[in-house]
This record gives sequence, C-alpha cells and structure tokens, in this order.
Amino acid sequence: MNPLVPPFTKETAAAKVRMAEDGWNSRNPEKVSLVYTPDSQWRNRAEFINGRPEIVAFLTRKWAKELDYRLIKELWAFTGNRIAVRFAYEWHDDSGNWFRSYGNENWEFNAEGLMQRRFACINDLLINASQREFHWPLGRRPDEHPGLSDLGL
Repeated sequence: MNPLVPPFTKETAAAKVRMAEDGWNSRNPEKVSLVYTPDSQWRNRAEFINGRPEIVAFLTRKWAKELDYRLIKELWAFTGNRIAVRFAYEWHDDSGNWFRSYGNENWEFNAEGLMQRRFACINDLLINASQREFHWPLGRRPDEHPGLSDLGL
C-alpha cells in the first residue's frame, strides 16, 4: 500500500511535498507528469493546462527557458486530499539574468494519490548572482541544504 494517499497526515503531506520538489528538480517532464492524473487540470500563472501531454509540453518549455533551475517547496497546510505549498526557485535566462520566483500552490489528489488539480500563483524577482541562496549541484536538493524557512524566505 502507498502511504502517500489521502487522507494526509502531517508526515505524509510533508513527504508528498518533498517528493514533488525532488521530481521537479529532476527537470524531467515525462517523469514529473506521471504523478498527475491523465486528465489533471492546472492553472500556472495565467496558463491553463489540461492532461499529461500538455503538462509535458509546458514543463519542456519551462525548463528550456528557466536554466539551472533549483526549487525548494515547503508544506503550508493540508486537510483530507488537499495540500497547500509555498515555494521558491532560482534560475537564469539565456542572457545570464538571475531570478528568484516565489509562489504558492494548492493541490488536490485522487484516492490513488495522483494530483488531479494544481493551482499556482508565481512572482519573479530579478536578483544578482551574489544574492542566490540555492547552491547545490543540479538535481535533488541535499537533505542538509536549508529549506525556505531556514533561509528566511
């Protein structure tokens, strides 16, 4: 039995958030899409995305633009089959301009633990390279790297 299915506890919700962070830090659109229902519905900023093929296309575009992407997610709240998350990620564009993007997500899961709805609000802040806080090799954030609250973000 998969313990990361609703109804969530504080521990399973936090584990679900870390699994999502790890998946997104892989920057593998096909792999990431598999944790969503085949007909998953998203709102990401002002873009509406429906289903796994659109998720893969969206993430492919995203990570082609947002270079050296590193993400940290943090559990904000949970109940039943829903989880609220806050996050920040750092990236640069093809001109070398660095950004820290801040946001909140609301997630809803089906009984099998797949995400069926994702609503994201995101703001981008131009930063200097010297202001970066996310320093780890591309991929999974090491367990010893501070989280958002630890960094004061």
